[in-house]
Amino acid sequence: MTERASWSLADRINFLFSVTRDPNGRQYSNEQIAAAIRTTGVAISQSYIWQLRKNKKTNPTLRHLQALADFFRVPVSYFFDDCIADRLEPVISRFEATVTDSQIRLIVLRTEQLSEERRRQVLEFLDVISRLEQAERRGFLPEVATSQRQGS
Repeated sequence: MTERASWSLADRINFLFSVTRDPNGRQYSNEQIAAAIRTTGVAISQSYIWQLRKNKKTNPTLRHLQALADFFRVPVSYFFDDCIADRLEPVISRFEATVTDSQIRLIVLRTEQLSEERRRQVLEFLDVISRLEQAERRGFLPEVATSQRQGS
């Protein structure tokens, strides 16, 4: 394990804030996250999030932790399991640094939960779509698509 094992809850929440960006590429504010969480039916304020981040509140409810985990797309165990935090934080850092498009981020996050076989199928599907789009950009379709259009 790394030095992250000694991180407090506040440290872990602040890490997620530091590497996650809103659709405009800026770090989320406490209010933005509180507002997003409230839309899920969980009552939370920006000041409560501020207190968690400043280590003023150290024993949040599971409901609040789950809401934060859902917002940041991490398992709730991230907040108290050092092994999971050690495994996730480098991945989150690299991912957030390189992927700024929210649709790409969503594709990656959903694919991450699939089995190896299903991931392979997704990659094959994306390869087909990519080849079709490249053909469209060049002004022609692959022979298969052309023959299907002509009814052969």
